Amino acid sequence: MSREAVARVLVRLAVLMAVTATVLPAAEVKGAGQWRPLFDGKTTAGWRGYKTQDVPAGWAVVDGVLVKEGKSTDLVTKDQYGNFELEFDWKLAPGGNAGVFYRGTEEYDHIYWSAPEYQLLDDAAHPDGKNRLTSAGSAYALYAPPAGVVKPAGEWNSSRIVARGAHVEHWLNGKKVVEYELWSPDWEAKVKASKFKDWPNYGRAKKGYIAIQGDHEGSLSLRNVRIRELK
Repeated sequence: MSREAVARVLVRLAVLMAVTATVLPAAEVKGAGQWRPLFDGKTTAGWRGYKTQDVPAGWAVVDGVLVKEGKSTDLVTKDQYGNFELEFDWKLAPGGNAGVFYRGTEEYDHIYWSAPEYQLLDDAAHPDGKNRLTSAGSAYALYAPPAGVVKPAGEWNSSRIVARGAHVEHWLNGKKVVEYELWSPDWEAKVKASKFKDWPNYGRAKKGYIAIQGDHEGSLSLRNVRIRELK
């Protein structure tokens, strides 16, 4: 074999190794489970309303996107999750406000009385955007993200929630914006100083439902919703 042929073979091997590394199954990273969709792009299978088995009016699938138009009620997963990594894309209408809850229970009248919330918001137009504690990407009312990470209303944002034991991370558009430890002295103090002090089991569950907030006006769109469980 000529030197040129050997060189071509080596180049092909290098490319093959690079591609293999790029598409390494996510399940092989950090000992996590396989990614699986929470929204299949066609139906609302796997979801229901809070304290009901029916999907609330106002939620629909439009052109492969999960959409809520106007005011509805919260959409909740049928399964519960403890340690997980959740990814999703979202966009809001101007002035929009919503949220994603995790490890929620159904012991109270509303899921936000038990579940921490990843805030979805049009920071520029909604009043909550004036306070970093209630802006996009925040652990609502408890931990504030930096400014300038969320995209304008009508544009897609990419979010990620990591919950492993007490450790929680919020990611927004590729940047980690919030990190905290549940049940730590700092967390306990923040909860005690917030409205969540009125519900003694707020944030206490180690496993629970994921929910999408529906009780605000305006449209909300979600796509590429997927989850993998962490060991």
